[in-house]
Amino acid sequence: VLSLLCLQASEGVTFIGPDTHAIQAMGDKIESKLLAKNAKVNTIPGFDGVVKDADEAVRIAREIGYPVMIKASAGGGGKGMRIAWDDEETREGFRFSSQEAASSFGDDRLLIEKFIDNPRHIEIQVCIIIITTINKHGNALWLNERECSIQRRNQKVVEEAPSTFLDPETRRAMGEQAVALAKAVKYSSAGTVEFLVDSSKNFYFLEMNTRLQVEHPVTECITGLDLVQEMIRVAKGYPLRHKQADIPINGWAVECRVYAEDPYKSFGLPSIGKLSQYQEPLHVPSVRVDSGIQQGSDISIYYDPMISKLITYGSNRAEALKRMEEALDNYVIRGVAHNISLLREVIIHPRFVQGDISTKFLPEVYPDGFKGHKLTDLERRELLATAASLYVAEQLRSQRFLGTPRIPIAKSKRRSWELSVHLGDGIYPVAVSKDGSSFSVEVDGMKLNVTSEWNLASPLLSVTIDGTQRTIQRISRNASGETSIQFLGTVYKLQILTKVAAELSKYMPEKAEEDTSSILRSPMPGTVVAVSVKPGDKV
Repeated sequence: VLSLLCLQASEGVTFIGPDTHAIQAMGDKIESKLLAKNAKVNTIPGFDGVVKDADEAVRIAREIGYPVMIKASAGGGGKGMRIAWDDEETREGFRFSSQEAASSFGDDRLLIEKFIDNPRHIEIQVCIIIITTINKHGNALWLNERECSIQRRNQKVVEEAPSTFLDPETRRAMGEQAVALAKAVKYSSAGTVEFLVDSSKNFYFLEMNTRLQVEHPVTECITGLDLVQEMIRVAKGYPLRHKQADIPINGWAVECRVYAEDPYKSFGLPSIGKLSQYQEPLHVPSVRVDSGIQQGSDISIYYDPMISKLITYGSNRAEALKRMEEALDNYVIRGVAHNISLLREVIIHPRFVQGDISTKFLPEVYPDGFKGHKLTDLERRELLATAASLYVAEQLRSQRFLGTPRIPIAKSKRRSWELSVHLGDGIYPVAVSKDGSSFSVEVDGMKLNVTSEWNLASPLLSVTIDGTQRTIQRISRNASGETSIQFLGTVYKLQILTKVAAELSKYMPEKAEEDTSSILRSPMPGTVVAVSVKPGDKV
């Protein structure tokens, strides 16, 4: 709409992006697939027309062969998509996809394609000038690929450039087909052509996005090009300043989409609220954060729950991933649930590190849902030692006033503490002794040395445990010894008591859990579109 308004406006208004024809043609999945076929671009086998009703959907699905993918023709962002493995799922998928498509895009048209099982999602960034009355300089570039296979609900979560999977020949073939499609639709600007790639490196056209993608920063990192600047130059009528041979792959870049979502529910159900505390990890080297919020901003139900795009760059993949790990540990987000724990677990998982990924990565790695980081015995001892040291550091601070002991004539300072720490299903005796600026902590019969500046007013605490540096966040605490600590990306709930208090706590009455057996509670905010029961029905 905006591109059309700019075209109709008085002289001097230019839309930065492709023309209306290209946007409309590529925005319609049915038309874009027909254009791709005519441009000799590999396409997924399927029905190229509009599916009229559920009966026709079943007939088409049987002809294609199960499984099939039901898609909204005007869709994007994973909305209006369903996988069907039989007739019943096809009927159900048709109904739900058409409803979601109408609600999200105002267009309930659907198409059906063969479902490519266990693929990778790899896209090619293009930047093209087609000769027009505005721009007389014809040129076309493909700016290498982005790997976007880590997804939940068909929406990208982690992206990187380049891909660990592609060889130079496949990269070139995909790039050339992407450029051919863009030329076929007379595309002038930056855009992205998305492909599904199977295990044999066969690739199939998925869709073209006629805009700047969320994940464009990783392409900028490895090529050195400013895509926004190039789009402005193209719109103004200037030529592209590079040739295909000039486009490099320098280093590696990774992007994590930081969402206001609860990753423990279906890998991420939206969370709403006010950002009571917000601090981006910009002090970490080679980190870029693209965001549109700040401390105090409201995360509402009316917009996408993305908080920011977190990008790290390194000379190689291992370096980029290590910096991402550090950046996630140093990212402070309070007031809403967020997916940092999931992001951190993905980038350190052995399969991801080895490049063994597909669009099914999350359900395959976490078949029972995401549960957070599973502590090793060493990590558990590190967490217990850190939590106990933090507790003692707070006790010592409470005995001082403006850096001076409250009672100057007090007896010699206390040097040791016997504590009981409750973590998960276990209760652990922990002995802490102060040794200068460090704490010596005994857990499970093993001694650990814990050192920190113990700046308890900071949301971030850098702690060194037996020579290993960890960045932790103390999320909350109360007077009963309960505390929440973000450690290795996951928030753990602990209770820290003195030995005497722990012995007496067994006499304290336990709070009864709320009876929710007669309550129907929505897992996330939304709109009730139908109630399919009435009083007297059996369910």
